Amino acid sequence: MAENNAQNKAKLISETRRRFEAEYVTEKSEKYDPRDVERLQQDDNWVESYLTWRHNVVDETLKMLDESFQWRKEFSVNDLSESSIPRWLLELGGIYLHGYDKEGNKLLWIRVKYHIKDQKTIMDKKKLIAFWLERYAKRENGKPITVMFDMSETGLNSMDMDFVRFIINCFKVYYPKYLSKIVIFDMPWILNAAFKIVKSWLGPEAVSLLKFTSKNEIQEYVSVEYLPPHMGGTDPFKYSYPPLVDDDFQTPLCENGPIASEDETSSKEDIEGDGKESLETVSNEEQPALSEKSNPTESASKTDENEKVDSKMKTFKKPLSVFKGHLLHISPAEELYFGSVESGDKKTLIVLTNVTKNIVAFKVRTTAPEKYRVKPSNSSCDPGASVDIIVSPHGGLRVSAQDRFLIMAAEMEQSSGTGPTELTQFWKEVPRSKVMEHRLRCHTVESSKPNTLMLKDGAANMSDKTSEDLYLQLNRLLESNRKLEDQLQRSIWFQQLLLAVTMVLLAFVVSFFYSLYS
Repeated sequence: MAENNAQNKAKLISETRRRFEAEYVTEKSEKYDPRDVERLQQDDNWVESYLTWRHNVVDETLKMLDESFQWRKEFSVNDLSESSIPRWLLELGGIYLHGYDKEGNKLLWIRVKYHIKDQKTIMDKKKLIAFWLERYAKRENGKPITVMFDMSETGLNSMDMDFVRFIINCFKVYYPKYLSKIVIFDMPWILNAAFKIVKSWLGPEAVSLLKFTSKNEIQEYVSVEYLPPHMGGTDPFKYSYPPLVDDDFQTPLCENGPIASEDETSSKEDIEGDGKESLETVSNEEQPALSEKSNPTESASKTDENEKVDSKMKTFKKPLSVFKGHLLHISPAEELYFGSVESGDKKTLIVLTNVTKNIVAFKVRTTAPEKYRVKPSNSSCDPGASVDIIVSPHGGLRVSAQDRFLIMAAEMEQSSGTGPTELTQFWKEVPRSKVMEHRLRCHTVESSKPNTLMLKDGAANMSDKTSEDLYLQLNRLLESNRKLEDQLQRSIWFQQLLLAVTMVLLAFVVSFFYSLYS
């Protein structure tokens, strides 16, 4: 079944590419950016996102691609950068990326009170929206985003229907599949009529993605740690520019122990415990033959230690999904799966493989540095070699879907050293353009564990094929449940819309008869 779906998807992608080239590019090539046309031929995920949004109807997908590509050329989307946006607009803090919702989706904040309707600046504001969305799309290919419309302290002079329609079109046409939901906070009652028009623009499927909230409801979607105080949250973040504020990643706890502010006693215990369980790379395990011969006792102890390491390796299931970067192959490709605290399978594994002919330096960062210990967090990988990175929650803290990890990698000169001092200096000097970045999300599995989990003893004997089948079945069940929830939500919205229309008609009838007999 899954194989047939994959074949059908491949056929649709191929047909879309062939027909777009034949029916549109040949006639409108001057209206498209050649880089977008080239990307369409190479990026399956990009084509699939348009197909999925148009329910796999190729004719509708082609029209959507045409409209999207013309817009990308008009706005010079591929060339948008910080310098394309007026500095005062970046300093204002009306639009920016920061934090995550409870499902782990990035938040795009739109502080409506900072927007004043002005035809002179509207194009710059639209470009700022496009800049953030394109920046996010290049970093997080295909991962959804949640739009936070903060309408506190907002009046009629901030309501710009043209700007709102542009934002909606971005997700309906230009960035399909990226919208998780639109959370509208503290909308003034006077703007209710305007948002009835907005709903008509969204269409029936997207209407269910609108979430109207106040302080009492907003925590259903975003936890307090990512909400500002005026929304009832505890996030101390205050917008400032420069630099751009979307990089939430920091250095996690590493093998040297926790940050200084933590309790020293418990830290030492954790370090000793983790030290016993740490896995070392093959290069660290290899010892010169001369050393082995000169000290047989030490050699025997090393053998015992390696056997312990091998036994620990059995508790980890090698991740099957792989992200193929130009410097490193990273496994898993998208999500780190952690077991529950109750099961004891709290740790997980990241495997890095160097696919270059040079040494590659790497470091790991996270959005929750106080939660995790990473070993190694800053090291290097020889050409053709692999390194296992162990990630474990620290001090009993719980893994959250909001947490993210960032793998950074860059090629080193052959003559460069790979010690701590040399690596520190290397990261200070390496140009940002030469750094490969890849992001991973976190996921906790309570009982049924996908094949990217670390599995113990009996579970490790399960075949990879069986594990994959279970994972696919679990995903299908979750998808079915999600569709049912969406249908229920749409039904509720339709009933509310019907009630509103009935009330308007009733008011009209009453006013008509009142004027007739008065």
